[in-house]
Amino acid sequence: MSCGGPHDTDCGEVLDHLYEFLDNEMAEGDCAKLRQHFDECSPCLEKYGLEQAIKALIKRSCGCDDTPSDLRSKVLARIDGIRAGQRAVEPLLAAEGAGHGDGGLLAAGPVAAAPAD
Repeated sequence: MSCGGPHDTDCGEVLDHLYEFLDNEMAEGDCAKLRQHFDECSPCLEKYGLEQAIKALIKRSCGCDDTPSDLRSKVLARIDGIRAGQRAVEPLLAAEGAGHGDGGLLAAGPVAAAPAD
């Protein structure tokens, strides 16, 4: 998206960081650049207003619901499982890719599982 006008901060960059701005996750200097851009660019200001309204609607509609404890437990267990799997695979990927230049595992083709003893 671009309004076609020249800006210090490109419209694409502003929109790429819009949610960081909405969530107050940006440094003040960066926030000031976005505010200035919104003052100059009505299409980006409109997009900001729309996203802000959607975020407020979601907060009003869903913000007060408590997460069921069983769902929370399942999600946390799944995250732990994924992390454990990644930790187990990362050393293997590093070892396999070390001697293959830029090819690594992906260039080597499929890897057969070792037979169970």
